[in-house]
Amino acid sequence: MARHSDSHHSKAGQPVAADSSTRTVERALALLSAVCTDGAISLSDAARLVDLSASTALRLLRTLEASGFVSRDPGGNFRPGASVIQLGALALGHESLVSLCTPAMKGLVAKTGESCYLSIPGTGDTGIYIAIVEGTHSIRHASWVGRSIPLEGSAAGKVLTGGESERGFAVMRSGVEDDVTAVAAPVIMGGRTVAALSIVAPSYRLNELKATKIGEDLAKVAKTILTTPSENHEKPLESMETK
Repeated sequence: MARHSDSHHSKAGQPVAADSSTRTVERALALLSAVCTDGAISLSDAARLVDLSASTALRLLRTLEASGFVSRDPGGNFRPGASVIQLGALALGHESLVSLCTPAMKGLVAKTGESCYLSIPGTGDTGIYIAIVEGTHSIRHASWVGRSIPLEGSAAGKVLTGGESERGFAVMRSGVEDDVTAVAAPVIMGGRTVAALSIVAPSYRLNELKATKIGEDLAKVAKTILTTPSENHEKPLESMETK
């Protein structure tokens, strides 16, 4: 990465003092870029990459951490924070993200008959539902679009924070609501989770076998949404055992 100059030049080629606030923003963005590029980086490596002293880098990283743009893992390394992931989803645009996911959601609803939600990280320790394709059963989960849910204790929240199982999905019974079961899988962009697809249904209709089968389908579909053309998701899902 190129060294950051502490001065700019006028049109006549004469150096002029760089505005300190501009330099601060440039340095913070350079640090954020270094964190996002590496995925996990130590303070010393981050400072070296952007040619800053460790004390200056730490001050800026703490500011980014307070705003949720970076976080620290147990080993003290800096990682991209929830705000970066949220901005990534917003950069696609809610409408763009919804349009990309809708064919897959419709396919899942056609197969399961249950309501399918799309959610992204919200503020603080929350997620927010941004779209739904309602189920076909007379008793079904009605729209919670625009509503926040806790990251802890919800299937969508579990996958938004990387807590899905090795099979690529999470199941939560009576989490946000009693007698309701949710199954969720992560939507991946650039190797990071930007959204969650979830099926939400009354618990009496989702025994362990059904929840597992739905989770497998969710994981299979969700991981390809941002890597393959959306029309691929309009193809019928593989048969699912529902009895």
